[in-house]
Amino acid sequence: RLFFLPPYSPHLNPDEMVWGYLKHHKIGKMVVSGPEDLRKKVFSILRSLQKKTVRVASFFRAQDTQYILA
Repeated sequence: RLFFLPPYSPHLNPDEMVWGYLKHHKIGKMVVSGPEDLRKKVFSILRSLQKKTVRVASFFRAQDTQYILA
């Protein structure tokens, strides 16, 4: 099923919630020494996030993204 979203609607996109979580709760609080260090840390956080199924599910249960579950 396809859902057509308005051109700029990050609040409707669960991917944006993942990046927001990453930015505000994880990587934003770390010291990064360069692009490669940033890449490693982001991948590490994303791998650990994959194991947190409740957290991932919460991105889809947010009020603005419930259209996905319909």
